[in-house]
Amino acid sequence: MSLLRVQGLTAGYGGAPVLSDVDFEVRAGTVLAVLGANGAGKTTLLRSVSGLLKPTAGTVSFDGCDLRGVRVEHLVRRGLAHVPEGRGIVAELTVAENLRLGGLWRADRDAVRADLDEVYGLFPALAARRGHAGHQLSGGERQMLALGRALMARPRLLLVDEPSLGLAPKAVAQVMAILRHLRDTTGLAVLLVEQNVRSALAVADEAVVLALGRIAAAGPAAALRDDTALRHAYLGF
Repeated sequence: MSLLRVQGLTAGYGGAPVLSDVDFEVRAGTVLAVLGANGAGKTTLLRSVSGLLKPTAGTVSFDGCDLRGVRVEHLVRRGLAHVPEGRGIVAELTVAENLRLGGLWRADRDAVRADLDEVYGLFPALAARRGHAGHQLSGGERQMLALGRALMARPRLLLVDEPSLGLAPKAVAQVMAILRHLRDTTGLAVLLVEQNVRSALAVADEAVVLALGRIAAAGPAAALRDDTALRHAYLGF
């Protein structure tokens, strides 16, 4: 079943289009990777889906509901969470405070506490540093904290922008393994923007390739990984 449907999406900044007529779907319980070079429009795409940027044309629907005009905080309540590029944590707050911030809008306090325990179980490094401020964490720990904070909102769809940026290979592998685990055990859908193409295709079920703001290729991740001509033309390996 399609959880997210994007049709004819056109968006940009200051009247200059970055995305043009983009179409794709994310099915429940799957990972869709969005690939492409710098400037292809990947971050603009996530910002358009999450309500941070108003598209100039096209539609974005989540679970059958048109998202035009829906405020960002209401999107979170509906089950959509966004982990932006650059980690997206509050550096002055502790790990525990950042995580509680992710579930601040929720009224089910007992469930929030249970979810907090689950996040600590998912990210043992955060459990060990729950009293440390965000600025005291390593890059990998900050990325885990950003993911954990988003999970505290109990999303059905997680938008993740460049989670491997600036991370060591071991930390990248940990982050991708967590996304795979969440998909497999909770049915979480993930829209993953990533420049580490090999890692993204290894975890994704489907993939789209953006080039100059348009979709140049789309299909099963394994098929895109095995298409030598496409990889050379758009993905750099």
